[in-house]
Amino acid sequence: MVFTSVYGFANIPTAFYLMGYSAIPWYLISAITFFIPFAFMMAEFGAAYKKSEGGIYTWMSDSVGPRFAFIGTFMWFSSYVIWMVSVASKVWIPLSTFIFGADRTQNLSILGLSSTQSIGLLALLWMFVVTFFASKGIEKISKVTSIGGVAVTSLNLVLLISSIIIFILNGGKLAQPINDFSAFTNSPNPNYLSTLAVLSFVVFAIFAYGGLEAIGGLVDQTENAERNFPKGITISAIIISIGYSLGIFLCGIFINWTSALSAETTNLGNITYVLMYNLGLEFGNAFNLSAGTADLVGTWFARVTGLSMFFAYTGAFFTLIYAPLKTIIKGTPKYLWPSKLSETNRIGMPVNAMWVQFSIVAFIILLTSFGGEGASSFFNKLTLMTNVSMTLPYIFLGIAYPMFKKNEQIEKPFEIFKSYSSALFASILVILVVGFANFFTIIQPMIDGDYNSTIWMIAGPIFFSILALLILTRSRKKSHEHKNIA
Repeated sequence: MVFTSVYGFANIPTAFYLMGYSAIPWYLISAITFFIPFAFMMAEFGAAYKKSEGGIYTWMSDSVGPRFAFIGTFMWFSSYVIWMVSVASKVWIPLSTFIFGADRTQNLSILGLSSTQSIGLLALLWMFVVTFFASKGIEKISKVTSIGGVAVTSLNLVLLISSIIIFILNGGKLAQPINDFSAFTNSPNPNYLSTLAVLSFVVFAIFAYGGLEAIGGLVDQTENAERNFPKGITISAIIISIGYSLGIFLCGIFINWTSALSAETTNLGNITYVLMYNLGLEFGNAFNLSAGTADLVGTWFARVTGLSMFFAYTGAFFTLIYAPLKTIIKGTPKYLWPSKLSETNRIGMPVNAMWVQFSIVAFIILLTSFGGEGASSFFNKLTLMTNVSMTLPYIFLGIAYPMFKKNEQIEKPFEIFKSYSSALFASILVILVVGFANFFTIIQPMIDGDYNSTIWMIAGPIFFSILALLILTRSRKKSHEHKNIA
């Protein structure tokens, strides 16, 4: 589940498309300075709270305080709601690629509706089906996420094995040549040569490692949690870090950036399938197949990629439709929410809350699909608002971690950072890296003259913080006996 929720195969083609080989150093730097220390921190938190259902809320509440914890957790949860809106629509692209050999969603029409409206209906159907099955229990979620994990692993094996075969049959020649060390410092993409553009990619590299904290809320479901949970996170962190870098390098074996990726038709939406088509094409060419046969091999590589990405999206969706909601509803004090919302069924799932979440996501999907251009603009603004909000909880957790280490009343069965000074260093490192990433995310549009986007990114955390404070204020008025929450 860690691998499925964090590791995104699509990040490899995207990284190569944006930066070529020069993406590798930034991925390694991001892994060393952010992902690995953050993973170890989450492993310690998770092992200490193995019997807790509250996830990051409980961690931050015990370490710092309820108000601090709720604002950070609510901001984090809100960003996942928008993530679900986006992915519920996006998931049909890989499925279309599998069925038709190419993305046909832009030409889709159901009952005479436009493609945007048709995809909206399919996204609505997707949310309903996933919510229905996820509400049946964690066993079903873990089975689906396991399929997603296998699918992602399979794609990496296809990339690894096919690339090595092409490399051998082509006599050790790289499609994207490495003439000197500058190949690892300069991007072949003309849009990513300036310092600001490179720094914006560092942001992308850091965000590619996101999602780990969602799994922390499921530690209570893990057998032998003190041993297995931190072990799983640690192994996953190392494999994911190496996997990203190796995958980016393998792309250069079979694809030349200038000849294959510089076309205007290639974009961030279809780069994964363009790259895997080229992998199949060059695989066929390496065996001296005819042009038509090599093209067919490329098409089937794209189809298999589409199916695998569909399963990967499904696996991540099944985890993230439940884990953040579980943290915000079951982990926070019950008096914060209407009693019906915090009720669970016989297997412990907050079913009512899951269907309320479905209603919110469905409303936004319908609004953006059928509301015309104004609604699409509204959704773009929502997305901008969540860009920074999704990573700010990492800073919240980074602040809470040293206080967690200092609190001797919390039993810590698993510790990687043995001394307080090493824990404090890891915490400061994570806070600085995420803060640095957010800073350049916010100022880049403004430097390019897009002040509107910068304003919306700043507005996001402010809006979600105010909303969280309103919920806290409402609960204080409703329940005087819990005045300590404020």
